[in-house]
Amino acid sequence: MSLTYWCERAWLPDGVAGDVLVEIEGTRIARIEQGPPPASAVRLPGLTIPGLANAHSHAFHRALRGAAQEGKGDFWTWRERMYEVAARLDPHSYLRLATAVYAEMALAGVTCVGEFHYLHHDQDGRPYRDDPNAMGHALVRAARAAGLRITLLDTCYLSGGIGVPLSGVQLRFSDGDAERWAARAEGLAGEYEGQSDVEIGAAIHSVRGVPPEQMPVVADFSHRHAAPLHVHVSEQRAENTACVETYAATPVQVLHERGVLGPRSTVVHATHLTDVDIELLGQSGTYICMCPTTERDLADGIGPARAASERGARITLGSDSHAVIDLFEEARAVELDERLATEKRGHWPAADLLAAATSGGHTSLGFPDAGQLVPGAWADLVSVRLDSVRTAGASGLEAVVYAATAADVHSVVSGGRQVVAEGRHVLGDVGSMLAEAIGSLR
Repeated sequence: MSLTYWCERAWLPDGVAGDVLVEIEGTRIARIEQGPPPASAVRLPGLTIPGLANAHSHAFHRALRGAAQEGKGDFWTWRERMYEVAARLDPHSYLRLATAVYAEMALAGVTCVGEFHYLHHDQDGRPYRDDPNAMGHALVRAARAAGLRITLLDTCYLSGGIGVPLSGVQLRFSDGDAERWAARAEGLAGEYEGQSDVEIGAAIHSVRGVPPEQMPVVADFSHRHAAPLHVHVSEQRAENTACVETYAATPVQVLHERGVLGPRSTVVHATHLTDVDIELLGQSGTYICMCPTTERDLADGIGPARAASERGARITLGSDSHAVIDLFEEARAVELDERLATEKRGHWPAADLLAAATSGGHTSLGFPDAGQLVPGAWADLVSVRLDSVRTAGASGLEAVVYAATAADVHSVVSGGRQVVAEGRHVLGDVGSMLAEAIGSLR
């Protein structure tokens, strides 16, 4: 099926251009040229950019928005609230919640999500009898219903802390050891082999969640499948302290020693890095996924994104706990947080921040042929209003990165399918979907 879209303005590889015609064949961009709109073209006012990639998501954390912000507390008290939600979910309720969460992402311009998935088993910690990957399948079904591609980062999670056994709801997260994790993950990967909209990747939860001697098994899965490998790293100072006390090395150094870093790998957060850590990440070509809205919500700190980028690490963006789902906010926060930390402006050009939210994120999730408006790429078109109360009077990428919000996205074409039109998702009232899904868990 062939469709033609006329973009009032569009961000192309060589900059922003006007009167851009994008011809789509099936799921791909077939042709791009400039000219007046033919009568049959669908008009896309404002600025059209490639689809956004949310490189780090925990879908079920969305249920905590507005329910875990009261009082003081810290990451660890927040985690207890998160465990309460995790204890209640089953494949049916997870499908319902994740569909609504992914639809919210689509409304925000996201066309691909990296789901860091560790809620594997039933409430007693045993594999679901009929389908040991029932929860993972629910997430894939949810993404497809909402119109997103998904990289399901199946996560190995074996301990409750360094040297601490699992307890309570954490038993749902674990396969017992890395070999049993790999056996289950292999089955999952086999089921989606050849399906272009799904990538099965791997994840090591953290140095807290996976002992170093188990890590090479997960890295080997990534190598065999040429699949993404993600890991939480140095999110809190307490994690670093415990790691150094136990292993005489930082979390990044432990991952380096176990062969986890590399061009298919992404470390998430990377908030508290040493100079040596930054060099190891840069020299290995590892991605760093920054999640500023979560990092500030949990008072984790400000990561050294600029310094890491200058040493060769590649930056991507995620909404993590979904304190908000707005990749424009994540992008500008990388710059604005850097300003707070350094008392200087101008660390990141708007184009670089938008590239982190588009091409960089897609590539880190195993979709290198997405995130750019070029022939042959996935047909993802996200159109942002330039006449809202936030963007009126501004133009260009700066208007999108520094002024727009998710509410300014009015049209989303994902893989050739228009899933958002005039600010509404094809599934209907996403707010009601979220309220009902979250309400049933409470």
